[in-house]
Amino acid sequence: QVRLVESGGGLAQAGGSLRLSCAASLSICRINALRWYRQALGKQRELVARITSGGTTDYADSVKGRFTISRDGAKNTVYLQMNSLKPEDTAVYYCNADLKCEVLGERSDVWGQGTQVTVSS
Repeated sequence: QVRLVESGGGLAQAGGSLRLSCAASLSICRINALRWYRQALGKQRELVARITSGGTTDYADSVKGRFTISRDGAKNTVYLQMNSLKPEDTAVYYCNADLKCEVLGERSDVWGQGTQVTVSS
């Protein structure tokens, strides 16, 4: 069964940067649209950024100008570059994608396992 694999979380100081990556676990699956969500302790999951299959991007107001979502088609990987990090960015970050797979067909709403981002003040 295909899933998404995230990497790149960790600890950063306020004002610092981290880059998250998200890739499909099966090479036969291509990422179409992808969304990054985050969930802070005791809060609801919120949409942070998204990118369509055509490359259109959209961001939550809280991260505009600081975060950038992008894709590397050759590596079939989507990134979330996070700059000027703030303590309030601390959360578990999840990627969620729609995939097109050889043989398996389309898979919608596939989730990653989540990666912790902690920003210290």
